[in-house]
Amino acid sequence: MTAPQVRGVFHHQSFGKPQRHKRHAETCLPFDIPQAMIKPVGVAEIVLAPGEVVFETRPARLRTLLGSCVAITFWHPWRRIGGMCHFMLPGRIRKGQPLDGKYADEAMEMLISHALASGTLPEEYQVKLFGGGEMFPAQRHDQQMHNVADRNINAALKLADRHRLKLMAQDLGSTGHRNIIFDLWNGNVWVRHQPMEAIEKDAKQKNQRIAGR
Repeated sequence: MTAPQVRGVFHHQSFGKPQRHKRHAETCLPFDIPQAMIKPVGVAEIVLAPGEVVFETRPARLRTLLGSCVAITFWHPWRRIGGMCHFMLPGRIRKGQPLDGKYADEAMEMLISHALASGTLPEEYQVKLFGGGEMFPAQRHDQQMHNVADRNINAALKLADRHRLKLMAQDLGSTGHRNIIFDLWNGNVWVRHQPMEAIEKDAKQKNQRIAGR
């Protein structure tokens, strides 16, 4: 089983049967940083913006912040290389345009191209999926808005299946933000999940403190 996600704490995504999260708020615990998360001196840290795809053949830490978007991580256990994408939408109708990492299918194509260019095969990589959090749960009556996160999740799962990738773990669905940290020197992926319910509660408490000054 994959590790349960708890708001306020980074958790390591261990190998095992992929889990798709239900849409509920998680338990709150104080913020903590495990010893294993400490980055070695001199290792580069790269922050992905929405729509970016990064692939590195050197030790590096890749980070991104997700809402309804989805991140896919690739890690080669023997070569210790890999990459991550942060896509925003499931796809588009291409008319000769260059590949764009904002779209799931094109981001996947870019990751696979990097893998092949590095002398490796896509099926040799350990793949993990993250994100697809509903950002406006109170507006579920708006079907188009509600479907963005679900469509992104479905696109990621279908692409992993289509390319016969080795899907090792997933943390998908629910609501709110996920902070993702991917360490290429050992393949660890750390997730800090903040559901919307907890975000709104924190904002309310902050406003109350400000008003009480």
